[in-house]
Amino acid sequence: MTHQADSARPLILVGSGGHARVLLSTLLLLGARVLGVVDPDKARAERLGVSYLGDDDTISFDPGEVFLVNGVGSVASIENRLRVFESFRRRGYRFASVIHPGAIIAPEAALSSGVQVMAGSILQTGCVVEENCVINTGARVDHDCVIHAHAHIAPGAVLSGNVHVGTRAHVGAGATVIQGVQIGSDSIVGAGAVVLSNVPESCTVVGIPARPILAKA
Repeated sequence: MTHQADSARPLILVGSGGHARVLLSTLLLLGARVLGVVDPDKARAERLGVSYLGDDDTISFDPGEVFLVNGVGSVASIENRLRVFESFRRRGYRFASVIHPGAIIAPEAALSSGVQVMAGSILQTGCVVEENCVINTGARVDHDCVIHAHAHIAPGAVLSGNVHVGTRAHVGAGATVIQGVQIGSDSIVGAGAVVLSNVPESCTVVGIPARPILAKA
């Protein structure tokens, strides 16, 4: 699935790392028209097997004729992914959403532009996913969860009903968040953590049950 406004537009993939490779595989599976990839690392980009279109600064396509796909992952930090999204948005470009055909999304779920829902993930009724979020492979998001902009729900994470995940937050691989919990903006839930209570903004929690270990400056 690409941007609802014009699914016939060709796509440009931004980034060429592991996340970009998974997205490209999904786009080809969907039969999307991918013009090529934009990345500062030409050698890495060329290994994707599609046309290399230059780096971020040299892209010259008309923003009204293409959609972009944000292929920058957020394993170490959300900053690069967020920078790419905001930089191209300021230049008038719009980002396509990418929905793997193996994902299950309730008809009542609401997804904003630039959302990526990967293979095997589930979004139940009443869920809201804001722009530039990643619901990664096999993540399960139950009823009435709200995932705010630029957040990442990593592979295998489980959000029980009515969980709110703040802007730019990261819920790590295999983590479980029980019903009704709020994850603050810019927070990190470590891989495998079990979150039983609210997580403040700019906080990292790990373990079972999850406890804070580090607050960002």
